[in-house]
Amino acid sequence: MSRPTHVCSGTYAPPVPSRVLTAASADGSRLHVEVHGPEQAPAVVLAHGWTCSTAFWAAQIRDLSVDHRVIAYDQRGHGRSPASPACTTDGLADDLEAVLRATLAPGEKAVIAGHSMGGMTVMAAAARPGFREHTAAVLLCGTASSRLVAESLVIPIRAGRPRTWLTRRLLGSRAPLGPVTPLARRILKYGTMGPGSAPDMVEACARVVHACPRTVRHAWSHVLGLLDLDHGVRELSAPTEVVVGSADRLTPPVQARALVAALPNCVGLTELSGVGHMTPVEAPELVTGKIRTLVTTYAQIKEGA
Repeated sequence: MSRPTHVCSGTYAPPVPSRVLTAASADGSRLHVEVHGPEQAPAVVLAHGWTCSTAFWAAQIRDLSVDHRVIAYDQRGHGRSPASPACTTDGLADDLEAVLRATLAPGEKAVIAGHSMGGMTVMAAAARPGFREHTAAVLLCGTASSRLVAESLVIPIRAGRPRTWLTRRLLGSRAPLGPVTPLARRILKYGTMGPGSAPDMVEACARVVHACPRTVRHAWSHVLGLLDLDHGVRELSAPTEVVVGSADRLTPPVQARALVAALPNCVGLTELSGVGHMTPVEAPELVTGKIRTLVTTYAQIKEGA
């Protein structure tokens, strides 16, 4: 069933896209894709994380679309992309390749930014010919390649089997999130955002996350719980920058440092003091600035521009 993508308002609502299309993935899954900005401008592709949607990238879309062609899509089951019974990292890679194929000319390259599960999508696709054909550079925000449950800090107890078990139960909960109440905002802020996050930022993230159907949230939690994309990190040969918040409980800085150590072409690591997991919302200017720099340094302008 189709769901509204733009669940935020004001500062956190993305502009109306200049073009909307549907990309067909390898297994027939249909993906909602939005294109913003001038058609001949350098391309940026945005891949959101678990329980989010294109609305999560509102700040980046609004800023970058002035002089970039910004392509944002809803992961399967999220936003306006219908759910699929196939929830796998291979499916995520298929979907990203489908979006690149549907929106970029042959050989045209883009900067690809992935947050959380969007970063895992990039790692899953790293060795794919379609990904390599179209990728100039990568920004990974608040993400990890493995040991997601074991290294999560959402449950505030010492590392070990009890914490891992409790974390797995929490992330895999089938409970409905319900309306965005003051309690819901406090819980979401604790689990996903830094302690200094402004109330409007928390509200924006809560509305995006709460819009995700619980069946979709539950299905993808199993994929995250079994995540093993270390091989994908080693295959990610494009210039790659990593951003993480020091207060990220879901993918803490130890995960970012492991990525940096394994990436064959890492061009930088930024640890943001006091910022949590939702880096594109919590530190929008910095994340947007990183994307702009990667475009300037590595991306090719569309042929004929």
